[in-house]
Amino acid sequence: MQKDIINYTQGLLFKYIGKKFTKIYIEKNILPIITYINNSKKKKFLISGSQGVGKSTLVLILKSVIEDMYNKKIMSISIDDYYLSKKKRLQLSKKIHPLLKTRGVPGTHDLDKLRKHINQFNKKKFPITIPIFDKLSDDITKKKNTISKADILLLEGWCCGCLPIDNKYLCKNINKLESDLDKNNIWRNFYNDKLQNDYKKIFKLFDLKIYMQPPSFKYVYKWRADQERKGLSKSVNKKYMNKKQLDRFIQHYEKITKWMVKSMPAEADMLIKVNKNQMVKKIIYD
Repeated sequence: MQKDIINYTQGLLFKYIGKKFTKIYIEKNILPIITYINNSKKKKFLISGSQGVGKSTLVLILKSVIEDMYNKKIMSISIDDYYLSKKKRLQLSKKIHPLLKTRGVPGTHDLDKLRKHINQFNKKKFPITIPIFDKLSDDITKKKNTISKADILLLEGWCCGCLPIDNKYLCKNINKLESDLDKNNIWRNFYNDKLQNDYKKIFKLFDLKIYMQPPSFKYVYKWRADQERKGLSKSVNKKYMNKKQLDRFIQHYEKITKWMVKSMPAEADMLIKVNKNQMVKKIIYD
């Protein structure tokens, strides 16, 4: 059966990435992750990592292989689909801080809805209707994703499992967004307080944490820029960010991303080290 899983995974990777990975690579670096989740007695997993590190692709692989090869149903959701609407973020930005108009940091998600869906999974109350957020329109769509049954829950997201940031590092300006637009640390204190309270409670609802660690933040920017360029090449009257817009956008994520690179390895039940080519370099278990 292992050979069948490796062959199937190889085909999936080619489908999603357009690149043929060797069977040796899959056996060493992908199969252990599949086995870890499938063989676990636990049911709820957090999968986190920076933008572009490969979370979404990994979740697609896990869902396809476990459902098709092991006959288990996966409920895979992204924290991105729980972003607040553009209207609600605008209200938040006027009430708390202008930077909260931009989706991303803790405090810009609908945690009540996410908690409701996790509780429904726990109680096996299906179907569960998941919202769909469109990043191009930067708003919630009218479309929904309906989950009719699930044995395992995977929640993926860039900030999933993140610990509250040390106050000294939180207050240190690391980019122009912070130094020019958050001089009094109002924005940073707001999202860090959310991490300390609301998000911490959500993350505690999960059994195991998987963290995909990038080699450094410069690759996070490169990967995100590559995603934007690929989007532009396929664009038909769709708005993608130019270099200046992308640079400013990523600064919203920079501090938490760098903090997670430092803090998550000690927190994760499974640490997946990713190299500059977005390939798994090493897997470390707690």
